[in-house]
Amino acid sequence: MIPRNFRLITIPVSHYSEKARWGLDYLQIPFKELAHMPPFHRGATKKYGGTTVPVLVTETGAATDSTDILRYLDRLYPEQLYPIDPQLQLLSTELEILFNNTLGVHTRRWGYSYIATSELLYPRWTLGVPFWEKLLFPVIFPRVGAILKQNFDITATSGAESYREIEIVFDRVDGLLADGRKYLLGERFSAIDITFAALAAPILQPPEHHISPAPLESLPTQMQTDIRTAQGTSAGKFGLRMYREHRSNSVESNAIVNLSN
Repeated sequence: MIPRNFRLITIPVSHYSEKARWGLDYLQIPFKELAHMPPFHRGATKKYGGTTVPVLVTETGAATDSTDILRYLDRLYPEQLYPIDPQLQLLSTELEILFNNTLGVHTRRWGYSYIATSELLYPRWTLGVPFWEKLLFPVIFPRVGAILKQNFDITATSGAESYREIEIVFDRVDGLLADGRKYLLGERFSAIDITFAALAAPILQPPEHHISPAPLESLPTQMQTDIRTAQGTSAGKFGLRMYREHRSNSVESNAIVNLSN
């Protein structure tokens, strides 16, 4: 029996939250999204044993990591997200670790290296959060912003440093796509395609994203250059295609039940 009453605790701008959100949308699982801005998300997640998002809460328990969430969903709907072929499982695990631990970490650091200001973060942090959190944003941002820079090691050179790490991951994806395959594991869409596209989204700025991209010209010059370069790679084009072909329809189908608060 499949549990009901799914609730997804998120930070709106979190690309790891987007990864979990996409998995639910792709499988057309109704859920209620409980969005919070930092640091208020911790109050929502601590009862489940963690301080990070996303957290998927069901009638039978909670999954407290984006990969755990997709793996849990795959157990409910076998073979819909992950392959059963042993060789593909090895590649799947390798890529999932690479995307989670390198791509996701560095697209986040790269982004915050350029937009860690209250003006640019306010619309990204407050989309769908409780009204009182929006009211408190100007009060808490100076302190939270300083913690963010410290935790993610934001420096004058961190944007360029993280961009180089992103390029390494994109090169790996470029290599896989060079044989003409449609998806990263072959001819079938999977959780690995979701993971890559969602975690690459900060530097690809797909129009179909949960948060509409800011006009490119409104972003810092170096950020614009990096985005255009990333979008022009084989990996970048692939990520944008995943959003175009596998995201917009699933978001629309779940729009009624995907509530913010």
